[in-house]
Amino acid sequence: MGESAFITPDAPVTASVRRSNRHHTAVDVPLLCALIVLSLIGLVFVYSSSWEFSMIFYSSPYSMFWRQLLFFAAGIGIAVIISSIDYHKFRKLIILGTFAVLIMLALVALGIGETRLGANRTLFGGSVQPSEFAKLATVFYLSLWLYSKRDKLNEFSFGLLPLAAIIGIMAGLIVLQPDISAAFTVVLLSCFLFYIAGGELRQIVLITVIAIITAWIAVSVYPSGRARLQGYIAGIQDPQNATDQVIRSIEAIVHGGFFGVGIGQSSVKFTGLPVAPLDSIFAVIAEETGILGSLIIIVLYVVILWRGLYIAENAPDLFGKLLAAGVSVWIFIEAMVNMLAMVNMMPFAGNALPLISAGGSSLITAMVGIGILFSVNRTSEKMKEYKEGSVNNAVVDLRRGDRRGRVPRSVRSGRTR
Repeated sequence: MGESAFITPDAPVTASVRRSNRHHTAVDVPLLCALIVLSLIGLVFVYSSSWEFSMIFYSSPYSMFWRQLLFFAAGIGIAVIISSIDYHKFRKLIILGTFAVLIMLALVALGIGETRLGANRTLFGGSVQPSEFAKLATVFYLSLWLYSKRDKLNEFSFGLLPLAAIIGIMAGLIVLQPDISAAFTVVLLSCFLFYIAGGELRQIVLITVIAIITAWIAVSVYPSGRARLQGYIAGIQDPQNATDQVIRSIEAIVHGGFFGVGIGQSSVKFTGLPVAPLDSIFAVIAEETGILGSLIIIVLYVVILWRGLYIAENAPDLFGKLLAAGVSVWIFIEAMVNMLAMVNMMPFAGNALPLISAGGSSLITAMVGIGILFSVNRTSEKMKEYKEGSVNNAVVDLRRGDRRGRVPRSVRSGRTR
């Protein structure tokens, strides 16, 4: 009686159904929903905000939107492909990709590229911005490097010194563009990943102090960085003395109120808001959808951070944990820096709003990062399924190994009489 209650002929079927159900839930639904909504919001507001900007740079009011739609389709395709592959298989590609990014950064630093908005940051006719790829490359390469050196991180010659060299080369090439905000993001992500991997806090503090000193020197040397810092300080002292971008952004937020003036009805995008479809797109969103729409945007980024950290916590190894945590924190930091700069709560950084701002480099890198999150989650679910399947099969094999036939209930009851 006890044996038949413990194992039934339906046990393999039940295990199969359980595995089938898990296969359908391998995609993280909240993360997928946040991705879809943010991407659609991005397409809507690139269309809404890019008419004038697109006419200036492309001689057509719809060119920027069609380019963004093409990048969106490419990004979705790349994310789907990446999500279907075990992230461990990307190790060699990570090394090659990081090397390629360093070459592109070096080309830009040497003046080979196009100068836009006061900085030489792009290649191939303005289509590629290497500093955007550098942020993602930092997450990928450091995740792989920290995973391989996890037993020696707290040794100076194997931990802090090589890490400082890696960060210094990547951030230094970015500063030369100059793109101080991207360099700061690279350093911040590096410190975060080093901490997650088990690095000592004193080493992280040392790296942070060095980075702050270096950033201060860079801001003092480059006119663009110095102007942004001065504008930030002046805006704190008196909002009327803030930069034109901040003044116009605050004007848009005030004009939008709580519910906004309606999609397509923004006025500030035509009255002096700089780069409306790029760095300043959040101001357009705030005016057209109000505080309510702005809060929805913030919540969606929080969802990405939440699900990314959840995936990291459940990753099957340190490599997956570092990848998932690094990607989700990177996207969240980029979003918060962009939105806070719009209201002068931090110096203007000039970075894009992930998944929303116009620009192929920003959108593609964000999609690649999201694809990695899905890949880590999918691999974790497959490993759980495999372990549960192994246990179920082991239990079934135990029963099959018992070659004794079952005694009919009538016979057993007859013997007890």
